[in-house]
Amino acid sequence: MNIGKAAFVVAANERAAWEDALEERLLEAGFVVSSREMSRDGPWRIEIVGEEPYAAVAAAIQDAARARGLEEPTWQWQALPDRDWVGENQRSFQPFVVGPFWVHPSHATEPPPAGALPLRIDAGLAFGTGTHATTRGCLELLAMLDPASTANAVDVGCGSGILAIAMAKLWRRPVLGGDNDAQAVEVAKENATLNGVGELCHFVHSVGLAAVGLADRAPFDLIVANILAGPLTELSESFAAAVRPGGRVLLSGLLVEQAGHLLAVYARRGFAFERRIDLESSGAWWRTLLLKRDQAR
Repeated sequence: MNIGKAAFVVAANERAAWEDALEERLLEAGFVVSSREMSRDGPWRIEIVGEEPYAAVAAAIQDAARARGLEEPTWQWQALPDRDWVGENQRSFQPFVVGPFWVHPSHATEPPPAGALPLRIDAGLAFGTGTHATTRGCLELLAMLDPASTANAVDVGCGSGILAIAMAKLWRRPVLGGDNDAQAVEVAKENATLNGVGELCHFVHSVGLAAVGLADRAPFDLIVANILAGPLTELSESFAAAVRPGGRVLLSGLLVEQAGHLLAVYARRGFAFERRIDLESSGAWWRTLLLKRDQAR
């Protein structure tokens, strides 16, 4: 596997736009987009890491600049040493507690804290080990929900399956999940089995809620979607149609500065704000939103 990295520097007020646009264009191709602040209130360094060939990176940078009205930066592709990057990532992933959950990799040897619900997730190709602020926010808000209001729940964009698995463990009932990446669906199934909830979690390959197995299970009490601000906006109409009156959506994957626009979009669909959690990852603040659909709609 030939792994490489592209990097460029952007102004602080452009960092969120670049990161959001690049993730929309590159995550499905297996690239990882990250950013770090080079000085307080100063420029940010955007890094894109993935497997060659890197033509997708060049196209994504050019398209992102055009779509967001940004100046296309100067960047170069740097080959990285031939190392087991997934293995190194796995070894650096240490157990942690979030809400009632103890999230841990398979190589962890210590026992879980008393009373905690263990979630075994290894770092890999499917998004979602629980370490990112967006996933942690979802786990915390899920634990605050009344189980009586979540009988029919679905995780859209399930990635590794961690949120569906958490719901199944928390409420001990069947949970649905879907992802537009077929490989992620297989990873989610494997993770559910490893966590002892394989019979409770049903994952399908789906764009949004379109697939048979998801669409025919509406109306839902709860839709969970930890993706990105752009897709969350695009899916708002289908989510509104698939949630029962009084049901909820739990939305994450958005930066704090993107939340106002998303709230306005969902308000037009009949959703009202209930609760939020703001958490930090890699120098950026991310917001997780819980919204409730109008009883009259």
